[in-house]
Amino acid sequence: MSNSDKIVLTAGLTGALTRKEMNPAVPYLPDEWAAEVKRCEEAGAAVIAVHFRHFETGDPTVDPVVMQETMDAITSNCNCIVNLSTGVGLQVDLEGRKEPILQHRPEMASLNPGSINFNMVNWGTGEVLFDNTYINPYKYTKLYAQIMSEKNIKPEMECFTPSHIENVLWLQQHNDWFAQDPLQFGLVFGVAGAMQFSPTNLANCLSLIPHNATWMGIGVGPNCWKVAMAAAAFGGHIRVGLEDNLWTDNTTKNLSEGSYDQVEKAVEIAYQVGRSPATPDETREIFSLRGKDE
Repeated sequence: MSNSDKIVLTAGLTGALTRKEMNPAVPYLPDEWAAEVKRCEEAGAAVIAVHFRHFETGDPTVDPVVMQETMDAITSNCNCIVNLSTGVGLQVDLEGRKEPILQHRPEMASLNPGSINFNMVNWGTGEVLFDNTYINPYKYTKLYAQIMSEKNIKPEMECFTPSHIENVLWLQQHNDWFAQDPLQFGLVFGVAGAMQFSPTNLANCLSLIPHNATWMGIGVGPNCWKVAMAAAAFGGHIRVGLEDNLWTDNTTKNLSEGSYDQVEKAVEIAYQVGRSPATPDETREIFSLRGKDE
């Protein structure tokens, strides 16, 4: 089976908003991270997306001790690729958000190329539960990208609207250090205030992405499995996990036991369209990463 038939599965274990009150399997402590990362790797994940969480409160944090102990727990327990978030959380200021890639040298890190409204709503009633703006000015996108370039960290462009893809292409055109080809995109569907999932929106995004780029579908909440199926069918890669979605089945509201059982379901989706999960080493080749020990 060629790499074109392989699908990279990323497990997002926490994100910035999901709490233990929503699902007790969200990891805060290093030993919780270690156990869940191992389960995700055994299930078929090749990449672990990391938002550091305060050990007691669960708040997103860039505390050096929390970051180091969490990274040690993750990297000592698996061969997966670590993808650190420079989004961190809305509580952390723009200067603080560079700390994960300043203090560490993961193989990958998220890069946000534009601002959006970032809300939580009740889709049935229209009630706005959380109303905020996710600020990502060019100045800081470029700053984070420069740090990644200097440390040979592969940026994953987290795009919440088609305009974010255009921002990436413009920034790359005018800054030769911004990101090396092939670009990797994470297309995020389902955040209230940003791009919702539809065939038209997906087609629009794919029409903008360079032909040699790779991309991953990320579906928030009820969009999760629709996006996973579409990404698998149309040559993309998949992110699942408690960062984005609490349920293994959105119809029956079957609560996930962790992120690993969502990875298991993503593996089934991959096989249904004739693809198989990429190993971490195959992923390093697919995404043109520097390698774990380089």
